[in-house]
Amino acid sequence: MKKQIAILGSTGSIGTQTLDVVSSYPDRFEVYALCAHRNIAKLVEQAYKYHPEVVCIAEESLYPELKHLLRDLDLKVWAGADAIAQMVTLPSVDIVVGAMVGYAGLRPTIEAIKAGKTIALANKETLVVAGEIICEMATRYHAPILPVDSEHSAIFQSLVGEDRSEIEKILLTASGGPFRTYTLEQMQNVTATDALRHPNWEMGAKITIDSASMMNKGFEVIEAKWLFGVPVEKIEVLVHPQSILHSAVQFTDGAIKAQLGAPDMRLPIQYALSFPERLSSNFPRADLFQLADLSFEKPDLTRFPNLRLAYEATHRGGNIPCVLNAANEVVNLAFREGRCGFLQMSDIISATMEKTPFVAKPTYEDYVATDAEARQIAEQYL
Repeated sequence: MKKQIAILGSTGSIGTQTLDVVSSYPDRFEVYALCAHRNIAKLVEQAYKYHPEVVCIAEESLYPELKHLLRDLDLKVWAGADAIAQMVTLPSVDIVVGAMVGYAGLRPTIEAIKAGKTIALANKETLVVAGEIICEMATRYHAPILPVDSEHSAIFQSLVGEDRSEIEKILLTASGGPFRTYTLEQMQNVTATDALRHPNWEMGAKITIDSASMMNKGFEVIEAKWLFGVPVEKIEVLVHPQSILHSAVQFTDGAIKAQLGAPDMRLPIQYALSFPERLSSNFPRADLFQLADLSFEKPDLTRFPNLRLAYEATHRGGNIPCVLNAANEVVNLAFREGRCGFLQMSDIISATMEKTPFVAKPTYEDYVATDAEARQIAEQYL
């Protein structure tokens, strides 16, 4: 029986690559629902190609146009946050691919978990903002969360068949981004165009900027803590410029298991969709004979303070990781729009973390309030 897939963020980088995987296995996967933020042209193109049962647009003002463009197809057209939350709970849906960008992915992920769906999670901000609530709910509703991030997929694969109590350390790799070798002086004047030139990966604009500032890696530290039940003291970041070794686990006996492969996001996407099976593919192979070397470096927290801020937010706990994410979303957009310098981003995030009221045991409503307040505070510094 084919697995029915709902894709949140279908027009983005992860969404389009998920559709590539689905297209490769028409006997195993079928697109049941597609959702995008506001890219109507791409969403309509996908609807005509994959013929889902439901198509949803997050931006409600675009509903009339989308409805008109899809008038010849026999499907449901929905719009808005409530519709997205309903879409992921539809009885026919087996797997929800969470590929929405940022905080917006939190509510639909919660609703999908409540419905007992399998979650293929690419939206790391969901666990950054509300990891404790998400993990408790996933256990309560028996909803598996399978990582789509290449690093967390590598860790997940390294832990198959292992006892997680025997983890000594998680080794989380980072490419270092386009500014890995830049001095602080050089980083003073970099632009969004410079930051969007990632050396290894093709990703959306927001995550590519986060990669350049190493906030993305900070988020992944927090994500790993929740996904694998490991304290942050046992999560070590290694800068690995070649992006071939995607992450590793060191065990209490000293053994290290790692997952290697070409830097292609379709690999972890496919593994999440097919787990526990491993399907054959025609994706590019990593030819180790062609690689001059595999190198590893310690991250420089002076040049990339966002990574330090992520560890700090995790240690402080409560609603502070939510503050971290909200402030980062504000400055990331501001940097892309030319309203904020690259190095200024960390200063604003740090100031917002200090100014936003602390909540030790946040509820979902607390996270919603914290997100709104932290965004307002961060905007004041621009």
